[in-house]
Order: sequence, then C-alpha cells, then structure tokens
Amino acid sequence: MSERVSTAESAPQVDTSGLAALEGSVGSSDALLGMAALGKTAAALALVVAVIFLCSYLVKRLHPQGRAHGQHLKVVGSTAVGNRERVVIVDVEGTWLVLGVGGGQVNKLHECAAPVDTAPPSPEHPEGSSFATRFASALKHNLSRNSADQALGRGKGSRP
Repeated sequence: MSERVSTAESAPQVDTSGLAALEGSVGSSDALLGMAALGKTAAALALVVAVIFLCSYLVKRLHPQGRAHGQHLKVVGSTAVGNRERVVIVDVEGTWLVLGVGGGQVNKLHECAAPVDTAPPSPEHPEGSSFATRFASALKHNLSRNSADQALGRGKGSRP
C-alpha cells in the first residue's frame, strides 16, 4: 500500500492589525452615534418642558385672577369647614353672597351688600422706606424697650 506523506503547507499570513483597528473605530462610532441620539432626545425633552412652562406663565400673565372685561363675578374669600365642604364669599356686581359648597351642591347661606372701602388700609411701613430704615427703627424700638425694662429692674435674668 502506498503511504501518503502529508506535507505541511504553509497558510498565507494575513495582517489583522488593521482589521482590529477598524473594528475599534466602528465600535466607538456606534457609541458616538448613540450619545448623539441621547443628546438630541434630551434637548427635545428640555424644549418641550420649556414650552410648557412658557405657556403656563403666559396664561397666568394674560388672564389674571381678578375681574376680566365683562366678568361680574369675583371670589372674595374661601375657607374649608370639612374635608370637602367650603364656605365661599363671592362678589356679584356689588353684592356679597356667602355660599356653602360641598358634596356637588352649592347653597346660598347669606346675602349682603359689599362693603365700600373709603380708604385702603395703609401699610405699617410705607413702600418708599428701605430695609435699612425699617431695621434702624426696629432697633431703636427694641433698645428703648430694653432700657425701660432695666430701669424697672427687669433685666435679662429676672422675671417680670
């Protein structure tokens, strides 16, 4: 019988260093594309949230809670008297209605003429005064009170 002699044939050598570099760059470009898509999504979300806040600001600014043109109804005050019950005072064309609201019902409790404010209540401190002026007057007031307490023998350690 014949014997076969196998000879080792040399396989051609292939340079794979360029292929590994190509695979590495493809992987990093996929990561960059993913980050770009994530950035675009975050920017779009931020834009939508900004538009929502802008719209709510404009609605509050353009439609104040007070009387609008042609509106004859104004809520003067409201207080809760239970979990779902409230007493509401409503001004309807110069007449105050005291209403009980709750349980899907509105009941008229009282009706009276709206009070006429002859002079608006003056603030304790005029608007023109600065913080420094008010702070100085408060210090003077406290110092005069403390000196009066000491004159009467009511110091820090004594009881009145």
